[in-house]
Order: sequence, then C-alpha cells, then structure tokens
Amino acid sequence: MRRQTDRRPHRSPLPAALLALAFAGVLSGCSTIKGWFSGDPKPGEPANLVEFEPSLDTDEVWKRDLGKGTDKRKQQLRPAFRDGTFWVADYKGRLSSVDASTGRENWEIDTELPFSGGPGLSDSLVIMGTENGEIHAFQRETGTPQWIARVSSEVLAAPAAAEGVVVVRSIDGRVFGLDANTGRRLWVYDRSVPLLTIRGNANPVIRAGVAFLGYDGGEVVALRLEDGALMWEEPIATREGRSELDRLADVDGEMVFVASDLLVSSYKNRLSSLAADSGRLLWFKEISSSTGVTVSRTNLAVSDKEGSVWLLDRRNGATLWKQDALSNRGLTRPAFYGDYVVVGDAEGYLHWLNVNDGLFAARTDVGGKGFTGSPVVVGDTLYVYTRKGDLVAVRAGAAL
Repeated sequence: MRRQTDRRPHRSPLPAALLALAFAGVLSGCSTIKGWFSGDPKPGEPANLVEFEPSLDTDEVWKRDLGKGTDKRKQQLRPAFRDGTFWVADYKGRLSSVDASTGRENWEIDTELPFSGGPGLSDSLVIMGTENGEIHAFQRETGTPQWIARVSSEVLAAPAAAEGVVVVRSIDGRVFGLDANTGRRLWVYDRSVPLLTIRGNANPVIRAGVAFLGYDGGEVVALRLEDGALMWEEPIATREGRSELDRLADVDGEMVFVASDLLVSSYKNRLSSLAADSGRLLWFKEISSSTGVTVSRTNLAVSDKEGSVWLLDRRNGATLWKQDALSNRGLTRPAFYGDYVVVGDAEGYLHWLNVNDGLFAARTDVGGKGFTGSPVVVGDTLYVYTRKGDLVAVRAGAAL
C-alpha cells in the first residue's frame, strides 16, 4: 500500500508536555533552517507540519500487527534485529519473531508477562525485562523459555549480552551481571539515582570486555564485564539548578561506539565524545537530548529536547546544519537512510531530511500513535515499531 505524502499544513493535537517524569525510587559550517508555518503555534505547543514540495517518494512495503505495543507508561519495548530477523514485544507479554524481508511471523508466544524493557539478544537467547523486576530468557529460534532471574526493580533498558554474561540495568540504578546459560547472578554494581529523573534508561553497551552505562545524574560508567568492577566514571553533565527540574541531567539515550570513541548525549545540554579506555573527554557540544545519537561515517545526527534535528561532524562536534521546524513534536532518535536523515514524531509521521542541507524531502504518515524508538535501517528498508503495536517496513524510491 502506498502512503501519500501530506502536503497540507497541519495543526497537531499533541499535548504540550511530552516529557514523562518518574520518581526512580518509587516507580522502580553552520546553518539553521527555519520552518515555514501556517500560523505560529504558541510557545510549548507542537509545531505545525510545514508545507513543502516532496522530492522523494516513499512506500509502505508491509505492516504487521504484533500486539498492543506500549501504554501510557511508555515502556522501552523496541525491536531487536539480527541476521534477517526482528524480535518484538508488547507490554501485555506477547513476544514475536518476524522475518524482516516479508513481515511473516516465525513464531509468537503470549506470556502474559508485564514486559517493560527489551528485547535484548545473545547468540542464542532473546531476553526481556519486566515491570516487577524479572528477567526472562527465551530461545531465539523457537521462543522456548530458558530461565528466569530476579533483579531489584523495573527494567526499562534492553539487557545486553556478551562473553557469556547478560548485563541488566534496573530503574533503581543497580546493574546486574547474570550467567547467560542459567540466569545465575554473577555480580551487582550498586549506584544511587536522583529522586526525580526522566522515565527511561540508556541501554547498556558492551565492548571488549567492558560494559558502558549512562546514569540519571549525568555520568557514564565503565564496568569490567567479568566481575562488575568500576573501571572509570565520567560526569558529562552536572546536576545544577534552582529546582529539581532544572537539575535533570539523565543519560538515557542510545550511546554509540565509533572506533575507540564513545558518543553520549545528556538531557542537560551536553553531547560528548569520550575516550572509551579512560573516559577522557574529547569534545562536547551544548545540545540536550534524551534519545541519543546516530552515526554514519563522519556524520552524527541527534534530535534535541526542543525538537530540532542536528547534523554534526562526529570527529569534533562541528555543526553542519540544524533543522528546527519540528519543535515540540516528540522526536525519535534519527536514523540514516542513504542520503537522508529520518526522524519520527509522536503523531506517527516520518520526516525525511536531505543529509546535505537538512531540507525536507518527504513525509510518511505511518500512524500508530507514534513510535517506541528510533527507525531501524537494514539495507534499503526502514522499519518502525509503533506504540499501537505495528511493525512497519518502508522503502524510499527514486527522487521525484
């Protein structure tokens, strides 16, 4: 089914407050491109959709209904991809394996578990976290349950696995190392979190025997995978301000490795590049983002908390362009698709920006009450999972 590009100005019904706050202990060469609005929205309201002449055609390849998606608590249930397959979960406990090329389900199980974080993948397992602090591991090929482990609180970040260890971050700040074969607890790293935080946690990233984690106080920590020992800690943003809201500094977005550098964003006005071996700060940029960064070659894309999309040089943080016509639209982390940067919004639109200048090339109406995370690009296909529970495959054709 073809999705037609919407050229009409549109007044968004989105609420002004898109930031979900949670008490962590309780709820366990620069250019700026201006928008072309049909009537300016009031401060804090979502920007109207801009009117433009599309230069790119996009088509929906397939759509698969995979359950209930997420509810108002906005669980971090984001598709996991490997070897031509997606694993997708909903908050009611449905877990599915889907062929990426056709959208056909390989298998599906209804666990009735309150899934809240995942899926995470190991070589043989798909691993889910729940609202009540349980970790459930299933066989990747069949969905057969393998083991259950218990952690201290709700799990929002997708578990990560490498070298026989599953790393789980719980919402109360503790990090657990579990045996990938049995779920047995190997180690615990305990760290407190501020009383008021953004609801969300950065997914652990594992590389060369080290697990990297972002924290609610604005820090990044590196833990030795075999025993959980702290190797280094680096504050990338400080919790300063007159109120608790002013002091929010969470590192909740996707962290990305490029060579030996770790690229990290904080909610409090700091995007940084760190040396992975020591945590040493290489450069920083005053950009606030809770969704994280995406890298393609020397380009780094990020959507900030105000709704601007930036393209930077990932080697030094220099700004290449900034697109600010999507303010307050609840943007996802961007994705690179060929010569385009693609970002989703909370209404279910995908916005395609030209990587050379940041100008709008296309808009795809996917619907589904917005998205659970960033678009995922595999080859010539872009995939999104909607909050309503649909996994959708989209392709862009020739320029118009």
